[in-house]
Formats: sequence, C-alpha cells, structure tokens
Amino acid sequence: MNADLRLDQLSRELLSTPYQALNDVQRSVIDLIADETPTGLNAALITDDRGFWDRLADKVAAVGGSWAFIGGFSACLLLWVAVNVILRPLNLAFDPYPFIFLNLVLSTVAALQAPIIMMSQNRQAKKDRLGAEHDYVVNLRAELEIMRLHDKLDSLRQQELMEIARCNAEALEILKAQVARMAEAQGNGTSS
Repeated sequence: MNADLRLDQLSRELLSTPYQALNDVQRSVIDLIADETPTGLNAALITDDRGFWDRLADKVAAVGGSWAFIGGFSACLLLWVAVNVILRPLNLAFDPYPFIFLNLVLSTVAALQAPIIMMSQNRQAKKDRLGAEHDYVVNLRAELEIMRLHDKLDSLRQQELMEIARCNAEALEILKAQVARMAEAQGNGTSS
C-alpha cells in the first residue's frame, strides 16, 4: 500500500479528516502511528542551548525570586539605614536621611533585575509551550491508539460471536438429527 494512501486512510479512520487537512501536530501523530515508533521528546526540551548570558539571567531570576534574596536584601536595607542613622550625629553618614543614594541603588537594582527576570520567564514560557505541545502529541496518540484497540477488540468480539453462533447452529442441527433418529427408532420399536 502506498505510504501516502496509508497515512490518509489512518487519518480518516482516527480523526475523520483527510491527511492533508490536518495541522502539523496531528500529522506528526499520524506519522508516528503509521511508523509505529515511540513518541520522542522534542530536542529543545532535552538540550540546554542557553548561552552564558542566558544562564546568568536564569541564575539572577532564581536568586532574585527567592525568599533568601528578599530576606538578605531586607537585612541590607535595614543595615544601610541603621548605619546612616547611627553615624548621622557624628557627621559620618554616607547617605543621610532621606537616603537619596539608597533610592538610587534600589532604582538601579529594580531597573536591571526586572528585564533579566522577564528574559528568564520568556525562555521558560517557550520551554513550557514545547512541553505542552509534546504532552498534547503524546495524549492524542494515546487516545487514537486506544480507539484503534477498541476497534480491534470490537472486531474480534464480532468474529467470536459469529463463531459461537455458527457452533450453536451446528450443535442445533446435530441435536435435531439425533432427536429425529430417536423418534424414528421409537416409531420402529412400537410398530413391531
């Protein structure tokens, strides 16, 4: 059977749609079923193709989005304020109240940290989309394979029922023949 014809037949059987009308994901599932190959992971999910800056951004996002960072940063802020308040009477404060330099540092940290965290989140979202697509392919394939198994079981059950009906018909014919012979034997035995 021609490969294209086989793919179209499978597509019509399982999805009630011609192969050419399927989207790329559905086609890949039909291809996997036709080839009877296991569903492999997308290469982008396995390999780590991040560069130095991408890995650094991911580490900054991991640290910046943790309770340890919040606690450590809060401790640094309190220490900054405390040192400047304590040193103010001695005129040794490097950032006296209203802590303008501290505001500059906080703004700089926020201005740098926010885009870095967003870059990391965008990369993670892309990876999540690929993972979701892979899950969809696996689930669709499993559903279609289960449908095929149901069809095969239904076909086997139908053949089995036909075989049982045929055996019952043969048994009934044999039984009728035996009853007829017994009736004939009784008829011959009573007439003598």
